Parts: sequence; C-alpha cells; structure tokens
Amino acid sequence: MRFLLDDEQREFGRSLDAMLTAAGTPSVLRAWAAGDHGPGRALWGRLADAGVFALAVPEAYGGLGPLPVELAVACVELGRHAVPGPVAETLAAGVLLGGAGGAVAEEWLPGIASGTAVVSLVLDGHGPYALDADAADAVFTVTGDELRLAPGPGELSASADPARRRFRPPAGGEVMAAGPRVGESARAAADRATFATAALALGCGEELLRATVAYVKQRTQFGVPVGSFQAVKHRLADTLLGLEFARPLLYGAAVELAGRSPGAGAAVAAAKVTAGEAGYAAARTALQSHGAVGYTQELDLAWWLRRARPLRDAWGTPSACRARVLAG
Repeated sequence: MRFLLDDEQREFGRSLDAMLTAAGTPSVLRAWAAGDHGPGRALWGRLADAGVFALAVPEAYGGLGPLPVELAVACVELGRHAVPGPVAETLAAGVLLGGAGGAVAEEWLPGIASGTAVVSLVLDGHGPYALDADAADAVFTVTGDELRLAPGPGELSASADPARRRFRPPAGGEVMAAGPRVGESARAAADRATFATAALALGCGEELLRATVAYVKQRTQFGVPVGSFQAVKHRLADTLLGLEFARPLLYGAAVELAGRSPGAGAAVAAAKVTAGEAGYAAARTALQSHGAVGYTQELDLAWWLRRARPLRDAWGTPSACRARVLAG
C-alpha cells in the first residue's frame, strides 16, 4: 500500500502552513479562550477559502469530498498551528448530515463547506459534551436514530485547555431527522471525528517537538547547549520515533476510509491511539525540556502543551481505541 503524498497534496499542506504561520495563531487562541471568537471565525473563513471544510462535504452540497487523505493533510497542519474551534466536529458533521440527507443537509452543508457555519456535535458513546458550543452556529445531537438541533450551548464544563471549551447541551431540541440512516451516519461521523482528531494530535506533537528542538539548541548549561546531552538527545529521538510511527497509520486509515473498507473503523482507532499517545508524549518531553519556563502562561507553547492531552482523549480514549483495534 502506498502512503506517499503526491505533489499536489504536499503543496496543499505547505500552503496551509504558510497561511497559518502568517495568521499568528497564539493571538487567535488567546482571543478565543477569552470569548472573542471574531479572529478565530475570520481564520476559519480563510481556511474555508482554501477548501479545508469542503473536503468533508459531498459534492452534491457544494463540497469536494469526501477526500480523507487531503483531510488528513489539512488537519495535521491545523493541529500543528493549534487552530481553535470544533474542527473535528464540523468536519464530522459533513458526514452526519450528508448521510441523513433531506432538508437538514440542504440547509447546513453548503455553509459548512463555505466556512460560514461552525458546527459542534454530541454523538452516542462519545460523552455528553459539545466542544465550543458557544461559538458554534448549531449543535447537533444524536441519540439512537434521532438527529436533533440542540436548543442552546448548555452548561460550561471545566477543561484542561481554555481554548477548548466543553458544554453540556440541554435536553430536547428540534428533531431534524430520524430513522436507521441517522444511526448509520452517526457511526460514520464518529469515525471521521476520531480520524480528524488523530491528525490534529499528530500535528500538535510535531509542533511541540519542533519547538523543543529549537529551544534545547539555544538553552545552555555548563557552557554547552543542553541539546548536546545524550539523555536529551535520546528523549527527543524517542519522541520523533513515536510521531513518525503514527504517520503511516494515519494515512493508512485515510486510504481505508477512501476505499470504504470494512476494516476502516479499526484502522482509524489504531491511528488515533498511536497519534494521541505520541502527541501527549511530545508534550511531556517539551515540558521537561523547557524546564520552569514550560509552566508559564506567557509562553506561546503553553497552548500546545495544554492541548495534547485533550486531543489524546477526545473522540476515543486510548483504552477505547485499543479495544476497538482488538475487536476489529
């Protein structure tokens, strides 16, 4: 199986990296955490213009998708730059609403593709919380075979990452669709959210490693860079190996999703547990290597440090993903 990206896919990733570097996401993150969603929504608009959200929306509703490989490329870059908002949830909504069809798909999917609609989700088996529901234009919930539009963001819950605000939507809401298609679409949407979160975790880990390598080259002890110490080199090498091992699993899962393979769910779970654990290990390495400065709020890298563990656990904890791999 060939996992190498082609020239067009690599150029897509480079263009997103350049765009997000110029956007200065740390300032966007600080605004988002403070409740100012304007800069974040503006950034989402630019990402939509680049075609990111259209990758998960069927062509019949103004999208380009589904294109899982390109979606992985995009989400790795969004994770690398810690783009705020319910990214995985909005992308998964493209699968959920596309599968449900009807009026709800016609109403919301063109907006998702164009970036004018930000959506959060609560699906059976994945916890009661909707990410960034206060910033979303809609929060959809699925219970059994019923798709509902939640009546509001609900109650705010504590979170390790202040730029990933979790809400428990209130019960009830308008029924938008019902029937077996909803249940099937919800399961496919959960897989897509898990897949996107795996890519976000991988990108987060890559940025943590990059910043840590740069730091240990500059920080000195006993007159030499701490990066020259063998123990530091070994820790960074182990971190790199974890991330590099996760990459082919992520793109392998993308190929499985693109081919609608019966084993796609297990492949997605394998990618999620591996990328999530690798990203979290990168955060631990980064925190230790940065020393006391790693704990400070003023350090931009603190946003990535806080994000790694929530990404590891969102849309499938390591234990849940391992169980699914074994069952598959």
